[in-house]
Amino acid sequence: MTNLAPNIPYLSEDVLAGLNLTTQDVIDSIETLIRGGAQGTVWNAPKAVILPPDGRYMMAALAAMDDPCFLAVKTVVLNPANSDKGLPQINGLVTMLDSETGLPVAILDGNWITAVRTAGLSAVAAKQMANKDAASLGFVGCGVQARSHLSAFAEMFPLRRIKLFGRGQANIDKLSDTARALALDVEVCETGQAAVEGVDLIVTSVTATGGPEPFLDADGLSKGAFATVTDLGVPWKKESFASLDRVVIDDVEQEAALPNKLCDPSVVTGDLSGLVLGKISGRTSTDERTAFVFRGHALGDLALSALAMTRYRETQA
Repeated sequence: MTNLAPNIPYLSEDVLAGLNLTTQDVIDSIETLIRGGAQGTVWNAPKAVILPPDGRYMMAALAAMDDPCFLAVKTVVLNPANSDKGLPQINGLVTMLDSETGLPVAILDGNWITAVRTAGLSAVAAKQMANKDAASLGFVGCGVQARSHLSAFAEMFPLRRIKLFGRGQANIDKLSDTARALALDVEVCETGQAAVEGVDLIVTSVTATGGPEPFLDADGLSKGAFATVTDLGVPWKKESFASLDRVVIDDVEQEAALPNKLCDPSVVTGDLSGLVLGKISGRTSTDERTAFVFRGHALGDLALSALAMTRYRETQA
């Protein structure tokens, strides 16, 4: 390849974390790209997924923009067997190209991008779908996504306590310690259902392959509660979503193209673009029970990757 830059930067987890991006930075970037998508200046394709019979989940997501000129391709492998090797179950990379020339720009740590982007998508939804005075947060799943969501929601809401349920003691302890460092009360629950009941906000992030049969019932959520479901709805009894007042997904076009639906399409109010563009309302009363159920949005990966690249270049100037 001619005119290839001799040194393609790799932005590791430490480099990306050192950029000190705030939740508001991430929200602003995602909302800007969603508006760009509506204006025809930002583009994304539905996820491509491979499901080998051994339980692995392989995924690729693609999105591009021309101001600045970035194309982001995120590739991820989820393998439950990684735990036996002392590795995270999910690993991946984001490859950034110049969207005009196709030349490589950078490679970014995909694990950090996935964690922060996912919490960012939840934050965009929570901005409109959750009550502003939400003070309690329940977790089912206590890993990386739980910690990234705790960080984001602690910036957005006047949190006072969390409830949590998880299967790995190390992750339970780490999430508990993180919450206590934020001066939050912590309650470790015996069941997942106990963790999602009696709280204002809920985050579920159960591994999307393997595991028990669905064990969470949305009918048990408190009045005014908002749930963000990052795990394809794996732990939820999906028929129970019909008991909620409002269910929003990340991308209706992507959902239509995929065979395994997040939930019954008849209960879906709209998607994240509809929220940001004002086509649908996040809630109409403080008592409504709402949920954001999503599988991941390539515009979110691009939004965070482009933001990180812009900030990184500023540090190198």
